[in-house]
Amino acid sequence: MSRPHPRLWARLAVAAVLVATGSVVPAAPALAADLPAADYQQVSLASGSGELGEAMSLAVMPNRSVIHTARSGQVRITDAAGNTSLAGTLNVYTHDEEGLQGVAVDPGFATNRFIWLYYSPRLSTPNGDAPTTGTQTDWNTWKGQFYLSRFTLTTGNTLDMASEKIVLRVDNDRGQCCHAGGDIDFDAAGNLYLTTGDDTNPFESQSYTPIDERTNRNPQFDAQRSSGNTNDLRGKLIRIKPAADGNSYTIPAGNLFAPGTANTRPEIYGMGFRNPFRMSVDKATGIVYLGDYGPDAGGAVANRGPGGQVEFNRITSAGNYGWPYCTGSNTTAETYNEYTFPSGPSQAKYNCAGGPTNNSFRNTGLTTLPAAKPAWIRYGGEAGSPPEFGGGSESPMGGPVYRYDAASTSTVKFPQSLDGRFFAGEYGRRWIKAIAVTSTGGYGEISGLPWTGTQVMDMAFGPDGALYVLDYGTGSNNQALWRVEYIGGTNRNPIAKAAGTPTSGLAPLTVAFSSAGSSDPEGGALSYSWNWGDGTANSTAANPSHTFTANGTYNVTLTVRDPQNLPATSNVTITVGNTAPTVTLNLPNNGQLFSFGDGVPYTITVTDPQDGTITCSRVRLTYLLGHDSHRHQITQQNGCSGTLTVPSDGEHDAAANLYGVFVADYTDNGGLNATSERITQPKHRQAEHYGAMNGIQAATHGPAEGGTTVGFVDNNDWISFTPYNVSNANSITARVSSGGVGGTLEVRAGSATGTLMGTATVAPTGGWDTFVDVSANLTNKPAGQTTLFLVFKGATGQGNLFDLDAFTLNTTSAPPAGTIEGEAFTSQSGVQTAGHAAASGGQTVGYIDNGDWAGYSQVTTVGGTGFTARVSSGGPGGTITIRSGSQTGPVLGTVAVANTGSFDTFANVSTTLNGAGTGSLFLTFTGGAGALFDIDTFSIARGTSTTIEGEAWSAQSGVTNATHAPASGGLTAGHIENGDWTAYSQLNTSGAKTASVRFSSAGAGGTVQVRSGSQTGTLLGSITLPNTGGWETFQNATTTLTGNVSGTLYLVFVGGAGNLFDIDTVTITK
Repeated sequence: MSRPHPRLWARLAVAAVLVATGSVVPAAPALAADLPAADYQQVSLASGSGELGEAMSLAVMPNRSVIHTARSGQVRITDAAGNTSLAGTLNVYTHDEEGLQGVAVDPGFATNRFIWLYYSPRLSTPNGDAPTTGTQTDWNTWKGQFYLSRFTLTTGNTLDMASEKIVLRVDNDRGQCCHAGGDIDFDAAGNLYLTTGDDTNPFESQSYTPIDERTNRNPQFDAQRSSGNTNDLRGKLIRIKPAADGNSYTIPAGNLFAPGTANTRPEIYGMGFRNPFRMSVDKATGIVYLGDYGPDAGGAVANRGPGGQVEFNRITSAGNYGWPYCTGSNTTAETYNEYTFPSGPSQAKYNCAGGPTNNSFRNTGLTTLPAAKPAWIRYGGEAGSPPEFGGGSESPMGGPVYRYDAASTSTVKFPQSLDGRFFAGEYGRRWIKAIAVTSTGGYGEISGLPWTGTQVMDMAFGPDGALYVLDYGTGSNNQALWRVEYIGGTNRNPIAKAAGTPTSGLAPLTVAFSSAGSSDPEGGALSYSWNWGDGTANSTAANPSHTFTANGTYNVTLTVRDPQNLPATSNVTITVGNTAPTVTLNLPNNGQLFSFGDGVPYTITVTDPQDGTITCSRVRLTYLLGHDSHRHQITQQNGCSGTLTVPSDGEHDAAANLYGVFVADYTDNGGLNATSERITQPKHRQAEHYGAMNGIQAATHGPAEGGTTVGFVDNNDWISFTPYNVSNANSITARVSSGGVGGTLEVRAGSATGTLMGTATVAPTGGWDTFVDVSANLTNKPAGQTTLFLVFKGATGQGNLFDLDAFTLNTTSAPPAGTIEGEAFTSQSGVQTAGHAAASGGQTVGYIDNGDWAGYSQVTTVGGTGFTARVSSGGPGGTITIRSGSQTGPVLGTVAVANTGSFDTFANVSTTLNGAGTGSLFLTFTGGAGALFDIDTFSIARGTSTTIEGEAWSAQSGVTNATHAPASGGLTAGHIENGDWTAYSQLNTSGAKTASVRFSSAGAGGTVQVRSGSQTGTLLGSITLPNTGGWETFQNATTTLTGNVSGTLYLVFVGGAGNLFDIDTVTITK
């Protein structure tokens, strides 16, 4: 359902007042209409891993064939009819994002048949990850290169491997993630353009700029050595003029640095890029259009830098685009501070307007860089976004400019109305936009191109004026190569879908083929023709079988035609003489819960009829960090079993939509590969990252994690997440707020009415910006993966029950008795994970400034009597305050942390707790300026607790049982009025530290006096119980006991007129 919300009305009213009273309000341009869907069609040319692999880049040849690359080294060619063949395979190094990247067709291809490839050769680089700390001797082992090479393509469409000319070598560092760049294009003058990434690990810079200058740090954590280095080819747009013989190149006039300029590379046309993954050159003007990926900080921090944003750049001349010193507009507000790793202090902002200073000891170029140029279009975070861009992740793909050819007789060329439009792609948001360029070089009308594919990887216009699009897919074998044609509303081509079972095996091999999924958009009947590729007669059946008698690889083509005789094709590759291996990733389980820093055990089973006994060193497990709809390859290791430690993530904001992806693969002796994939889910997740929903809307709240909640909640609304395996989760903790009446949160498996695993009560919190944690134990959990549903319940028609910010699935129901890792926080403000070799597990919670905090929903404060932390400090030190329930909750204790000599020198600090904890643990941090201290581990000492039902009194006055479904056991001590009391002879107060009650109230509320021995005995403590919003809305309250604590427990009830409150349970802790 969709409906307005009182909070939204208030916001709109304020906005209306501002508009009415403001002095100047520019008119907002009307959103441009999308291009008519009936005027365009997508023709499938190739699909699936067999025809595309991990699809990377494409180029269109003069005959409309498409040459495209896979990161694992394959170069394939798909002709205009949709037949795909393998042209060749390069031996490449594929750690993280490296491998075969870009491809381009030489301007003189019609006569010379040259193609260009950018790839990372295998060389002698070790397997696995490079160490993050060490010496230069360690780093030298991981030195590598990318090659920009020219090859000759034979007339039979195979790569002549002996023809390779290595025209340019780009030095790089290996064994860490990320950013390879690697797109290639030519201008009309025959100049070659190449993009390169910054070759820098972004995951340990707290989502800001990676400029770590520690001498023992892997150089891959410092982008000043690459993007910010005028004497290095990484993080650049390179422009060269290759010589005809392929043995050299010259430098075109107008590059950023003239040949012979000291400490510079003359090949550089543009610098200051992070990951300029896709670009194109408009041959009519020589202008470059480039998409540059940016960092992922959730918001600006005054002494660090701006929030994350990305860029489309329109490059008309040589220049510096700012990274790693600034981004976006490159104004002061979007400039980074110089920063001392690992935890500060921050220094002044870089001077991007005048030219930033690169003072890294790794810089081999100029110290003062050229002034930074602003982005053409920036979007994301505080930068905002053109409204036509919509929302979602930020992943810009620089596409081509369309140039209308009036002389072309092509029937599928785009219309003249789109002449000069820049076609921008968005990988994560899954759109293609046609962006007009104004006469002054700005951007004008933005129109959406009809697009039903998924993640745009690369685009190019062909000689026919159609747009060719390489679609990366979503990891479900749905990668694709499309040709988008303009048809002007005429009859559309049919859609062909071909499949075969099995696709490999020994001869004779009988395969059952299927055309299921083939269709005609106009609903007409289809005719079928199957070409087996083995010289035997075609079949016209819709779903035939065919037996292959000879070994070989067969490209089987299905052609379907509609009543107007328009065709479509689809292909299936059949391998005879070798059976593909079967790979099963047994562990981790699909949907398994994990935390960053965990060691995740894995087991992989591989069988192959021809290979026999499997050599486990050839079995590979790859871990990828999932972020929204895309994935970053992070690390790999070989073996059939083991434990893979999930690296910490310091690139993305703590509220980012992250998950883990584990992929096992094996390539057999005959070259066939098989994979098995599992998704793992973080224990702590933002509610707004649901996969499906009913009724809710997003709500904006500053105190929320990431600033957004699931809000506007009515009875029976729900959100869901898949896949999840909650078999080892014993409880859920939800961070909620309510300025309404509250309600309950149901946790269900499979559907919104599926198995009920738990229910948490949400009481009014006093405001939509006031957040608390509520918890529920989980039972009746399915053994395997499921879809997790969170269902909102409350008064029907009431509306606006409560907001859900985030939730944590806890894998232990009892309070942790041992040591807790400091970096295992489930919510936070300001802090990040820091790496320290001397820390437990190699990590701490660090980067702690005054006012920061960390929450641990998996750790309860109930019964806590002492707190001990292992800390380090190379800064001023400060104070840890231990709180219950929230970062502003009741204080349980404080402990001072002094300077320990360095952030790698650890000591223990301890304090007693007052025992009044009722909620989950929060640590708040105070101190002076800069990084205060790190926390490695902590533990809470606990007393023993005894809980009984409120209605289990041994004596009473005035109190009777009341029935309430959410109460423990369904009953409470109820109908309580002023002066009533209950006694519990089974609870002896001797030695008790605290007393707690679970209560509800739709009345006036009141006070519980805790007494010993009798209803007029020694007063040990008092608990104030407010109105909770309903008799079935329960909260907890605690008091510390003082005085002569001994004897039977008595509760005496004090308040105004009428029913005050109900008591569900009573707990004493000793």
